[in-house]
Amino acid sequence: MEIKISARHGHLADKTQEAIRSKVEKLSRFFERLTEIVVTVDLEHPNAPKVELLVQAEHRNDFVASDESGELMASLDAAMHKVEQQIKKYKDKVQKNHRTPGHKDHTTSAELGSASE
Repeated sequence: MEIKISARHGHLADKTQEAIRSKVEKLSRFFERLTEIVVTVDLEHPNAPKVELLVQAEHRNDFVASDESGELMASLDAAMHKVEQQIKKYKDKVQKNHRTPGHKDHTTSAELGSASE
């Protein structure tokens, strides 16, 4: 899994980038087939940094979330929570479709014969 971290309108310290990297790596616990995570931090308003997350997975469109709050890590946590919910919802949907049979009619020919009488 590749992790890209970038900043707009400013620079992130190496220590901050490592803290962000360690947090977003945890997203792989929810879905193993993540291929790339792109974190963009917008520092245009220093008192309200905006964090955007773009998570790519195999055989799926992107999961996207953003948040803006008073602290950088709080924004990151909120955006991660949004992505986690999207991943969980997608994973539940996929598992549900694999567990339940299709929309086929499961009546037997004997039941059909007795119903027509």
